Amino acid sequence: MTDESISEDGGALLPDWEPPEIDRSKAHPARIYDYLLGGKDNFDVDREAAEVALGLMPELRGMARVNRAFLGRAVRHLAEAGITQFLDIGTGIPGPGNTGEIARQVHPDARVVYVDYDPIVSAHSRALLSGADPALTAIVQADVREPKTILDNGTVHAILDFDRPVAVLMVALLHFVSDAEDAHAIAATFVDALAPGSALVVSHASEGHEPGKFGAARSGWNNATSQLVLRDREEIERFFTGTELLEPGVVIIPGWRPDHDLTDEERSLDYGHAAVGIKR
Repeated sequence: MTDESISEDGGALLPDWEPPEIDRSKAHPARIYDYLLGGKDNFDVDREAAEVALGLMPELRGMARVNRAFLGRAVRHLAEAGITQFLDIGTGIPGPGNTGEIARQVHPDARVVYVDYDPIVSAHSRALLSGADPALTAIVQADVREPKTILDNGTVHAILDFDRPVAVLMVALLHFVSDAEDAHAIAATFVDALAPGSALVVSHASEGHEPGKFGAARSGWNNATSQLVLRDREEIERFFTGTELLEPGVVIIPGWRPDHDLTDEERSLDYGHAAVGIKR
């Protein structure tokens, strides 16, 4: 994180970009993910949580990398297929290769709305995208567990036309929604709101080839604002009800339309699945 300013009486002030409502006593999934990717936009509590998880599962850094790479491949494919509108929910701390950057390599006028419930993410997104065309880009602070706060949001509708295809991205998101909060019903709510030709993009944590390993690593999220829920391939496929899965279907994250021959290390990173579905 950037250094804090010091007040005249010697007390620490929050950095200019940091919202005053931030709770530094709780780790946040987006900031843990940022740390796993080598970012600096995280607090001690986030780094401590990540290190607990890494101590039990060092592969988490590799999983973060292949997940970010999947996002890029999926966005590029959908943009090349003609989709020009993207709703990125649970966007996380912005970085190189973000949704808008990739989509606009194909369509310079692509429209993107970034959604996250963490005020840190919202603040960083606004700083990063401060020069973006406000007619094409927006940042919304909202929680996917309350879909209507996104689907009925005026800012979202000012950028995206839901009568035309929209790609909804839920990358490394739904595993932070519990069964009690009904992650499958949440996904269905978004699919139902989309026009034909729209897309749903999901990546999600799974058990992997060493049963119990990822389950143990979940202890890193014990003090986080959201807990990590592992789901198997069949449960992940259910998120795509109402869509037609693109080939190769629900596969391990690095295996979704890779742009190179997978290494043995990448093949071993099977602690998550990903897919893209098109609403017909």
